[in-house]
Amino acid sequence: MDHQNRAGGKTGTGGVASSSESNRDRRERLRMLALETIDLNKDPYFMKNHLGSYECKLCLTLHNNEGSYLAHTQGKKHQSNLARRAAKDAKDAPSQPAPERARVDIRKFVKIGRPGYKVTKQRDPESGQQSLLFQIDYPEIVDNIVPRHRFMAAYEQRVEPPDKKWQYLLFAAEPYETIAFKVPSREVDKDSKKFWTHWNRETKQFFLQFSFKFDPKGLPPIPGTGAQPMIPPHLRLPPPPPMPPQGGGMPPPPPPPDR
Repeated sequence: MDHQNRAGGKTGTGGVASSSESNRDRRERLRMLALETIDLNKDPYFMKNHLGSYECKLCLTLHNNEGSYLAHTQGKKHQSNLARRAAKDAKDAPSQPAPERARVDIRKFVKIGRPGYKVTKQRDPESGQQSLLFQIDYPEIVDNIVPRHRFMAAYEQRVEPPDKKWQYLLFAAEPYETIAFKVPSREVDKDSKKFWTHWNRETKQFFLQFSFKFDPKGLPPIPGTGAQPMIPPHLRLPPPPPMPPQGGGMPPPPPPPDR
């Protein structure tokens, strides 16, 4: 066969390849590429039968050589069956337990009771802010332990029915029990001059002071008098203007003389 005088061919070349030769070359290239990434020995669906041909146990197809099987694995039918089988296996597989979270070791110690405390109510004469000063005594506290505190919302605790009007201030230090104080659920002033803590290592006393933000409407009346607390001068509102007399500003008529 003359391969040099074909239409479109050049002298010295093999001429233009036919469609069968192009398909054979394409399948060979696909087989070589697939062999670089796929190990047939680890493919659970690859099987060689007694006739020397190859079968796909997933799609139930028959192939004459490995290249044909590898080309089949890259096709739409095989990929769809793989996705369907993976979904079925995931549905039939038992639910796996959720991964365990990192556990925090809870320190266990023998509690010796509640600490002594003292609470002082205060009011700033300049700003009118109400404040609370807590003094907690820890004479038997563990060495190198500093007392801790935090605010707790009413819905976090399980001791009393939750009430949004109140919040809790907790103090904790080993080996004493954790104590809590029930305070009004008002906004706390986070200013460093209004909110501070101090731990006295010599006397084993912990101090905490915080102030509520000033709210004239939210202040309760003064006990025993029923009067509202005094508002600082710089926070007072100016008095309203005087109302004009009735009748368009004309003075009332004089009473009639007695007869």
